[in-house]
Amino acid sequence: MAASERGLCFCELLRLFYSLFFPGLIVCGTLCACLVIVLWGIRLLLQRKKMSLSASKNGKSQMVIAFFHPYCNAGGGGERVLWCALRALQKKYPEAAYVVYTGDVDVSGPQILEGAFRRFNIKLTRPVQFVFLRKRYLVEDSLYPHFTLLGQSLGSIFLGWEALMQCVPDVYIDSMGYAFTLPLFKYVGGCRVGSYVHYPTISTDMLSVVKNQNAGFNNAVFITRNPFLSKVKLVYYYLFAFIYGLVGSCSDVVMVNSSWTLNHILSLWKVGNCTHIVYPPCDVQTFLDIPLREKKVTPGHTLVSIGQFRPEKNHPLQIRAFAKLLKEVTESPPSLKLVLIGGCRNKDDELRVDQLRRLSEDLGVQEDVEFKINIPFDELKNYLSEATIGLHTMWNEHFGIGVVECMAAGTIILAHNSGGPKLDIVIPHEGDITGFLAESEEGYAETMAHILSMSTEKRLQIRKNARASVSRFSDQEFEVTFLSSVEELFK
Repeated sequence: MAASERGLCFCELLRLFYSLFFPGLIVCGTLCACLVIVLWGIRLLLQRKKMSLSASKNGKSQMVIAFFHPYCNAGGGGERVLWCALRALQKKYPEAAYVVYTGDVDVSGPQILEGAFRRFNIKLTRPVQFVFLRKRYLVEDSLYPHFTLLGQSLGSIFLGWEALMQCVPDVYIDSMGYAFTLPLFKYVGGCRVGSYVHYPTISTDMLSVVKNQNAGFNNAVFITRNPFLSKVKLVYYYLFAFIYGLVGSCSDVVMVNSSWTLNHILSLWKVGNCTHIVYPPCDVQTFLDIPLREKKVTPGHTLVSIGQFRPEKNHPLQIRAFAKLLKEVTESPPSLKLVLIGGCRNKDDELRVDQLRRLSEDLGVQEDVEFKINIPFDELKNYLSEATIGLHTMWNEHFGIGVVECMAAGTIILAHNSGGPKLDIVIPHEGDITGFLAESEEGYAETMAHILSMSTEKRLQIRKNARASVSRFSDQEFEVTFLSSVEELFK
């Protein structure tokens, strides 16, 4: 073929490519430009809205600080962090306006604050405005039987949009782990954004569970038995982890609640320069006020569990281990009682409690197991004052406020050998033992039997060691580390 003919063919191919793809490129470019213009217009409107909202009664500009916490009335450890963070900021920045985005539409603002005082003994010094969100169902796990992580994360973007449309703050803090809202408030709302991470949405541990085809509450049995489905889920998890890292890196300030969470967030978000460990606040002093003595209020022993009735808390393990303990303690068995104390956020949690009751009946221990749901703080304190053992069974618990409270109250803690309890809490204090760790049903039963067989003096010494070790988790320590960590948001 002559050179001129080859050149002609090339030109024809170029024209064909041009005619086929150039119109599409123009359309795509036009759509992108339109999208940028629309987003910029929305941002300008939001900035005007922010300026009107930040004007105080005396006409001066007022900083608006908002927390995104859709379940602020749930009564768990994450909610205690919220109220203590608000209290700390109100002390340092009393002139600012404070907003909480919540989906608890069935209660009023005063009722939420009253609940915080009743459950946590926390009273705020300044007013708080609650922005009630109607689309909280978009982040409910029950709405997404498959691809739950992706569904909830996308749902949080729509929920965040609802929040942003009602109130545009100057400082936005996600205090419940909805990282996908961070770029929305930063780039569309023009806010300075921070996040307090209780538990990464996805972790390398979750990836290893799927990779090794191990069954778990987030990995169904039918997937573990199918190599193809396991590979598909692994690819999905890796893609989600990548996107999760991108949105998380938008945060100007990152706070994590434990060494375990820190390791995962550093691996995924890669923002070590603005990441800090801020241990969650535990009402240590209130529990330290309980007299430290061998607990002989009743002839037997009470075992107490503190934690919301969520699947990851693994309450069934507690009941099964307790039933195994009752079977093994045959010689002069003491009177033993297991009391499960926790909060119920919704109907799904209530259904889980019903399932736990049925499990107790199936194992024949229903007379020895009690459930205390959403109880007042004083009642919680009374139970801890009488308990001998505090139980915790969540695998890779991010921190474990209930674990700290049990130790401060003088119970002997038996926690899961992983996560925050292993790395930060149930560790030796000045070389002395502060509690126990276990993993399996047999391990829990054996360790409970060992604790109950100890002498009074030995148990008392472990309680003293545990109490001496928990001062680093006090409200005062939280306020200092939290305020120093978020200072960058207010410059």
